[in-house]
Amino acid sequence: MRLIGPRSITFRLTLLFASAAVAVLLLLGFLIGHSLERHFEEQDMEVLAGKLQLAQHALEKVRSGAELDRLGQQLDDSLVGHAGLSVTVIGPAGQTLFASHGADFPPALLARRTPAESRGPSVWTSSRGQPLRGVSAAVPTGIAGAPPAVVAVAVDISHHQHFMASFRTTLWSFVILAALLTGFLGWIAVRRGLAPLQAITSQAAGITAQRLDWRLPAESVPVELAELVLTLNEMLARLEDSFRRLSDFSSDLAHELRTPVSNLLTQTQVTLAKDRTLDEYRDILASNTEEFEFLARMIADMLFLAKSENGLIVPHREAVDLAAEVGRLLEFYEILADEKQLELSCSGSGVVIGDRPMLRRAISNLLSNAVRHTPVGGRIAVQIDDGHAIASSPTKRPLLKLAVENTGSGIPAEHLARLFDRFYRVDASRQHLGDGAGLGLAITRSILRAHGGEVSVFSERGLTRFELQLPCAPPCGDQHVDQA
Repeated sequence: MRLIGPRSITFRLTLLFASAAVAVLLLLGFLIGHSLERHFEEQDMEVLAGKLQLAQHALEKVRSGAELDRLGQQLDDSLVGHAGLSVTVIGPAGQTLFASHGADFPPALLARRTPAESRGPSVWTSSRGQPLRGVSAAVPTGIAGAPPAVVAVAVDISHHQHFMASFRTTLWSFVILAALLTGFLGWIAVRRGLAPLQAITSQAAGITAQRLDWRLPAESVPVELAELVLTLNEMLARLEDSFRRLSDFSSDLAHELRTPVSNLLTQTQVTLAKDRTLDEYRDILASNTEEFEFLARMIADMLFLAKSENGLIVPHREAVDLAAEVGRLLEFYEILADEKQLELSCSGSGVVIGDRPMLRRAISNLLSNAVRHTPVGGRIAVQIDDGHAIASSPTKRPLLKLAVENTGSGIPAEHLARLFDRFYRVDASRQHLGDGAGLGLAITRSILRAHGGEVSVFSERGLTRFELQLPCAPPCGDQHVDQA
């Protein structure tokens, strides 16, 4: 369970700006502080090295114990005017030859017997709380055979530490102030930068089901948000198209149901208005049966389309000889074709993998439309091409092409895009007059997509052509099939 809710982009970016400013200032302060400490140390070492060399020159001139005893007065005179400087000299025998006023060196420093060249500074606090930095070194005397003396030199670094403490206080104060100021300025910058996004949000909030034709203005937003606006506009276009189709479908469905239901109701009311003979009742029931059969077919088709749209149609996979299936269907439609003096033909061959009843229904829908809309004396041709070999299908198999062509007046170009919509008719005046419910082409497309194929339509210069693309049986066209 999350105890803290999601933070806003404004808060995150403001925190990022403030953190970045603090990190940069702290790093800069650390570098400056380290440089200052090194500078102070180098200054102190110059002073300490000079006094150490002075003591070294004085000890080198000593030739006897008496001169060694008088060394303290000489060193004391050389320290006049050097406040904060402490010097201690330990003789060869371990006796203190000289110690300036207030000199307080740690024993470890006075016990060193290293040469002057290898000395390194040490920092300590005296018994009076005074911070010191000092060095010590073994310095030979001019007395023959005597061990070297130890010279320790230290300088007061209180003013250095006070300066660094003041610097750190100033640095932290500036860092805190800069973090607050940077955070505030970052908050303003982020709010201004996100203003177009807030404008998009408010504009999108005004889009309703009645205003799906409205689009977000892409030219007035920054480049970074242009792709988002384009994506939202494309989504709105898809929603508008879906709502329009749904609205048209609801209207068409109501219209399709109203006609047979109205016929049944009217006919039943008329029948009940007076007594009828048995033959009259039988005729009325037969007429009602036709209306019920129409309703049953339409409901079954709607259930089929609903299952198809939700991926519930799972075709039975088997090898199907399209030439044999088309031949049987042409025999079935031959009587209707003869009445209109239509020429039926089939060419080519091919084997596909699919559900035999479904594929038969899809092809039958196309042939039924062709027979219905081809004028008297026209021509209907079915062409099967197994050399089409389209390899980019969802089934990863080559696709076979089956085309149904018929002559006639053709279909206007503005209707082609919606020809496979449910209940869509090119001639809206032809409703339930033996012309079907307007679901045949929609069912055909659903069957083709369930098989991993597709259907398309072309119409120009008095020729209408429906093309089906279906997965071939491997190897394409060479599979032995059951002709039953």
